[in-house]
Amino acid sequence: MTPEHAETIALKAVNWLVGTEDILPVFLGATGSSPNDLRERLDDRAFLGGVLAFVTLDDAWVLSFCAEAGLAHDQPLRACLVLSGETGVDWA
Repeated sequence: MTPEHAETIALKAVNWLVGTEDILPVFLGATGSSPNDLRERLDDRAFLGGVLAFVTLDDAWVLSFCAEAGLAHDQPLRACLVLSGETGVDWA
C-alpha cells in the first residue's frame, strides 16, 4: 500500500468519525483532539495514522467504517502501519 493510498483511507476514516455522533466524542476525549484539529491536520500523516489507530481499537468500529467506505477489513490497520512508517509486516 502506498502512503498516498493510506492517506486516502485515513481521510475516509476522519469523514466516518465526523459522521458518527456517538464515536466522535470518544475520539476527541481519548486523543485530546479538537474539532479544529480534524480540519487543520488533514495533511499530517502522524495525525491521520492516529485516527486509524483509534478506529482499529474496536472491531465494531472497523466493521462499520469498512462497510461505509467499501474497504476490506484489514485496510485500516494496514494504512495505519504505513502512515506510522512500519514496513515489512508479516501477517503469518
